[in-house]
Amino acid sequence: METSIPGKVLAAQARRSNAARIALFVLPLLMLAPAIWNGYPLLQYDTGGYLARWYEGYLVINRATSYGIYLHLGEQTQFWLNLGFQAIVSLWLIQLTLRVFGITKPFGLAAIGVGLIATTALPWITSMLLTDIFAGLSVLSLFLLIAYRDQTSVVEKILLFAFTAFAASTHSATMIVLTGVCGAGWLLLPWLRGRVTASGLTLASSALVIGALLVLSCNYALSGKFTWTPGGSGVAFGRMLQDGIVKRYLDDNCPRQQLKLCPYKDELPPTGDDFLWGGNNMFDKLGRFEGMSDEMEFISKQAVTAYPWMQFKAASKATWDQLVHVATGEGTNGWLPHTYGIIERYLPEQSKAMRAAKQQHWDINFDAVNMVHVPVALGSMVLMLAILGSALWRHRLDDVTLLAGTVTLALLGNALICGIISGPHDRYGSRIVWIATFTAMIAGIKYFIDDRNSADDGAD
Repeated sequence: METSIPGKVLAAQARRSNAARIALFVLPLLMLAPAIWNGYPLLQYDTGGYLARWYEGYLVINRATSYGIYLHLGEQTQFWLNLGFQAIVSLWLIQLTLRVFGITKPFGLAAIGVGLIATTALPWITSMLLTDIFAGLSVLSLFLLIAYRDQTSVVEKILLFAFTAFAASTHSATMIVLTGVCGAGWLLLPWLRGRVTASGLTLASSALVIGALLVLSCNYALSGKFTWTPGGSGVAFGRMLQDGIVKRYLDDNCPRQQLKLCPYKDELPPTGDDFLWGGNNMFDKLGRFEGMSDEMEFISKQAVTAYPWMQFKAASKATWDQLVHVATGEGTNGWLPHTYGIIERYLPEQSKAMRAAKQQHWDINFDAVNMVHVPVALGSMVLMLAILGSALWRHRLDDVTLLAGTVTLALLGNALICGIISGPHDRYGSRIVWIATFTAMIAGIKYFIDDRNSADDGAD
């Protein structure tokens, strides 16, 4: 006996429902596959600084207190609560973005989810105890607040608002990038009418204001200081050091200025990382950040005006280098003495599990991974330019172009901030470039959907 049409419809709906449930269960596990395989959350050199914030009660350069509190909430689960949250939020924002673009079938979510897991840094940063996962996700949440507030429910808007505020508070670079995107939206608002609204920009801007207040409040709660997380001048000094600008300034001014670094001007290490974090005796002798913060800030400010051309050339090169530094895995290796020490000091019950993890035995090799990740990342950025170029040629601003423009702006802002202030690092690129790959996947699906719809209309 033939199945009735309503029966076929119900059967199809049941299959889609089952597929959706499978995707919602399997994708978060795949996003956490590196941590599950490792046997413990992935760690990075900076992880220890964030973990220690709850216990040490003072502010440290570029270590957001809000993220330290966030990690503390998951300590009793060996941080699997944190990783679970990161995976679920990632899947939610991916699904929500696909939904507003009209990609609602479970197969589309599953295909894009698996594609991102296989070809980008997403599962690695989701599996890591580090703020990096929030860099790219916050761009998506900000984009949804600005451009699609009318296509999301009240609950979704509240969650997007709260997540954007929290993500912005976890790293100063993330805050600056998001602020830049918002600022560009306000400047371009007269030309984006119909795509972007003042109310959406106001909502997004308000989330960043709350994020800034969260930074100040968390710092006050743990340290008693109502101040921003320190770090700008010290990190900028490190970048100028490796570009040779600090050496030039010391050579030109040490005969006239009594600076602590003058006796060491011919012994400076080659990179900012070596100077600040390499454990060299020079920085230790000079009192580290407590003893050198004022001098590093002074030299950084003076060098900007003293050598503008050198600064411009160094900044331009650093920005370009940061754009193409997109390899996965920087700093995720077996040599993390500071992070290991923090865990053993404050969470000794986790020492055994942490030491048994594959990462601590140098079992992670990113060379093979980056044979895929690097060309995909670079190709995705080229595709962003192609999408924008096509839109300019056609004089047409559609949804995909708006997303591609937002992502491109975020990538450029990230390269400017991280490249110029901190110096180029693969980690800074890989943590955000995956959203370009995501955008390219959306563009491809939308192209085939629109092409098929056009063909169907022609057949009619």
